[in-house]
Parts: sequence; C-alpha cells; structure tokens
Amino acid sequence: MPPTETVTAFDQLPLAEPVLRAVSDIGYETPSPIQARSIPRLLEGRDILGLAQTGTGKTAAFALPILSRIDGSCNDTQALVLCPTRELAIQVAEACQSYARYLPSFHVLPIYGGQDMRGQLRGLKRGAHVVVGTPGRVMDHLKRNSLRLDRLRTVVLDEADEMLRMGFVEDIEEILGYTPSERQTALFSATMPREIKRIAASHLNDPVSVEIKSRTTTVDTISQKVWIASGLHKLDALTRILEVEDFTAMIIFVRTRSATVELAEKLEARGFSASALNGDMSQALREKMVDRLKKGSLDILVATDVAARGLDVERISHVVNYDIPNDTEAYVHRIGRTGRAGRDGTAILFAAPREKRMLSAIEHATGQKIETMRLPTQRDIRGIRIKNFKEQVTQVVGKEDLQPYREVVNEMLVELAEESVEVEDLAAALCFLAQKERPFPGVNEPEVAPAQDRRPRPGDNRPRSEGRGTAGAHRHRKKRYRIEVGQEHGVKVWDIKAALTKQSGIEKADIGHIQLQEAYSTIYLSENLSAEVLGKIPEICLRSQMLGLSEWKSRPGEERHHHHHKGRDRNERDRFRHRGGRR
Repeated sequence: MPPTETVTAFDQLPLAEPVLRAVSDIGYETPSPIQARSIPRLLEGRDILGLAQTGTGKTAAFALPILSRIDGSCNDTQALVLCPTRELAIQVAEACQSYARYLPSFHVLPIYGGQDMRGQLRGLKRGAHVVVGTPGRVMDHLKRNSLRLDRLRTVVLDEADEMLRMGFVEDIEEILGYTPSERQTALFSATMPREIKRIAASHLNDPVSVEIKSRTTTVDTISQKVWIASGLHKLDALTRILEVEDFTAMIIFVRTRSATVELAEKLEARGFSASALNGDMSQALREKMVDRLKKGSLDILVATDVAARGLDVERISHVVNYDIPNDTEAYVHRIGRTGRAGRDGTAILFAAPREKRMLSAIEHATGQKIETMRLPTQRDIRGIRIKNFKEQVTQVVGKEDLQPYREVVNEMLVELAEESVEVEDLAAALCFLAQKERPFPGVNEPEVAPAQDRRPRPGDNRPRSEGRGTAGAHRHRKKRYRIEVGQEHGVKVWDIKAALTKQSGIEKADIGHIQLQEAYSTIYLSENLSAEVLGKIPEICLRSQMLGLSEWKSRPGEERHHHHHKGRDRNERDRFRHRGGRR
C-alpha cells in the first residue's frame, strides 16, 4: 500500500474489488484527504480519531473499508454506525447501499425514532450486516434484545460532538458496553470538546489521529449561486441558464467520464459549442481541447474533477457544478477555475433537495451564503434572444457592405408589389429565415417550469395530487411496468427505489407502488417521464442483475400469481413505508 500522502486514486487502496467497482460507477476518482488517510488505517484494523467537518467525505472514509471487510456468509451485524439524527442515519445507510451494490446478499438497515418499530424488528430479524442508527433507538433495540452486537467488528461514532450536544453521551457509553472489547472503533467529530476526548481515551485503542484542517476559501470576485435542482429537469434548467448568462467560456463539472460525453453531446444538439474533457482522453487530445477553449473556437468544456486539474484559461467566466461535488474542497477547486487574477467569475451549483446537507457544508466551509437563483423563464429567454439578434443586425448595418443585398430586396419588393406585401412583412420573413433553427419563444407561450419551481402559493389549498394545470396533473398519473428483479435476487422495495433515484435521475414523486414477485417486480412510473430517462433504467444493475424495463403485460400464470401474493405485497409495501418511505 502506498503512503497515505501519495494516494491519488481509489484503486491504489486495498479495497475489495466489488467496492472499487461501485466507487468507479459512482464517479469517485481521487480520495479526499480524510479518505486517503483513514481508509488504509481502517483496513489494517486500527482505531481512528478523526477531526473533520461535514462535507469532507468522511462517510466514504469509514463505509468503504467496513464494506470491504464484510463477511457475506454471516448475517450477523458486523458494523454499527451511530448518528445524531435520523436524516444523517438515512443518508449514511443510502451511501452504504450504493457502495455495496456489487456485494451479494448485503443488507444495511437504518433504525431511528419516529419510525414504526415493527418494520425495524422485521429487518433485524432477517439480518443486517450494517446497522445505522440514532443512539436512542439503538438502545431501545438492545434492551429488547432485538439487536445483538456480539459478532460486531466495527463501531463508528459519526458527528460525535453533535451527539454530545443533543445529550446522547450516556446512551453512547451504554451502547459501547454491549460491544465486544476487541472491536474496531472510529470516532469522527468536527470539534473535540473535553467529553469527546474522554470517550476517545476510554473506548479507543491506540487510535490513529486524522485531522483535516479546512483550507476551503473562495475569492470575493466569484459570484456564487445555487439552483435546487430536480434530476429529471437539470438539462432543461442548464439550457435556460446558458441562454441568458453572459458567459465567454465555461466549465461544467459532472461526476463521471461517461457523463462528460453524454452531456456535451446533448448541449451540442441544442446549439452550444461544447466538448467533453475526461481521463480517457489522450494528453494530445486534451491539450487540443484546452487550446480550442483558449482561442474561442470552443465555449463549453464538460469535465470531471481529475480532467480539469491544473486548467487555467483566462476566458473562463463561469463554472457550473452540474453534479454536486463529493466534498467541500472539490467545490472550491472547481470554482477556482474562474475569478482568477482579480477577474470577475460566476459559479452556479445544482443541488437536489436531498443534497442540502452538502450545500450547508459548502457554505460553512467557505464562510459564504450561496444565493438561491431564480430559473430564467421563457419570457427571459425570448428577451435575451431578441436583444442579441437586434445587436447582430445593428452591427451588420454599421459595418458590412449591404449594397448587393439592397438590390435583392428592391427586386423582391417590386415582384411582390402586386400581392400587397409590405416592407415589414418582407423584413419579418427574413428574420424568420435567419432564426428558423432557433425560433424565439412565443410571447404568450405557456411557461413550463421544472418541478422545484412549482411551489404552492399562499392560500392555495388544493391537494398536491391535483398539481398545477395540465403538467401537474400528468405528473401524478402512473403507468405500470415490469422490471427483471425480484425476491429471488434478494432485493427489497426500497432497494429498487434507491437505485432508480440515484442512477436514473427519477424523482421519488415519479415512482409509484412497487410489487415484488419471485423472479420479477412490477412498478408504477409517471407517464410524463421522458424516453431519455426511461432509457437509463434497463442498464441499472441491482444485486448483480440488470433491471430491464418493459410495459406490463400479464404472462400466462403470472397474473394469477400476482393475485396470490397480493397480501404479501401489501406487507412489503407497509415494510417500505416503515423502512424506506423517507429514502
């Protein structure tokens, strides 16, 4: 294993192959400082005392080594993660599920207060390799003897100072008393008050100290904005922003190499001068792309973090974080590509509602509140396009020799005189031909806003299911499909929902009832999902099985089988509500 200070890629770490594959799929390329320093030590079995803020990547720092050491042949709880809030417990459990997508028969269970105890009891009875919970609810299960920790290998205290502030210290002490003395312990905290140091001294065995000092500062010349984004509508939102932002050159950051190509192609299809920049490109091609950006023959680069490292192009006026970065330092490195040498720059961040925790961490680390931006409307886009068109026409009138074209216009006026064609009509026809490929949005064109922009107005008491007009109504109409995973593959309802929301960009509101069968499942999805989004679903891999997707058509014997299992499916739906309804 290389020294931690020289780790520049996850594949340099002795993580299990299935975990490395999942990390690659997610798009992680370079370990953050806390990951590079913690993962090797945790894999060695050492205890860790980590001083690190939220947003430094610490969830992966402890989750990846835990998952790499999971014994899949044993259903006992092998790792326990204690979190201060149920929101963090859900987030950590979702991350573990995502990192473990290629681990066969792996189970993680979040347990927290405010959730039906019966669903948790069923989950614990089935067996969970990793349990993520709040101290109060974990204590409840220990006292019921529904959670046994005698085979526990690792315990993690996440955001220990926050658990201290919330009064959980006695519970933590008691929980640790239930764990084997030879267990591994990792304690992470943003601060180290005296009580946390006491717990570390009492319960950690010769720990390795890992302190990550925040160096995340941003320059005042960079204007930072955020749009709370929906995965389904991000491309449309980006297109609107590109239409109205006065940029000279731009870098758009995404997580994965494949996403750079996909997004660049879509932007080119929409009329923008864009190209991908990723780690699969040769150095010569990379240099060619950067040179084009410098010379102005290319306006937009869609890049990953690694590919954009060291990039310094004076023309870059805007940076867009299309995918939110994995840690705060990556955010600062990204937006640092603009606003250099005293020049003004603009950084725009897309953050999904579930990513608001990372948004808060970025604001805390940078010491700056990020302004929430209003998405441009069709009227805004129309105004900008017409303004630009007028400026182009004015420049041509003032600079170009138009005599040959005047002659053509005069000829046309003479020929069309008998048809009473006015000069204004002829000019309008020429405008139409000039803008035929990108027509101006109509002044009365209905405004179709992305989902997050459709907020109920004060006094609007209509139920959410009615939506707003036609678009809102269609959003909640569902169509039934078949997917090729079922109970025999070891999946649960919330596994399917988590995979869809994370890997295809589908929103939770667009997913309806899921019915598990032995070899397949049926799922209701919103009718308004685009072909592009639906096209991503068949390639999603869950428990080493491709989801597939087809319109539901009952096959011989299956509909009868479906009714036979109706009661069991209802139980599964209830279990989803208790275990995964918030996921």
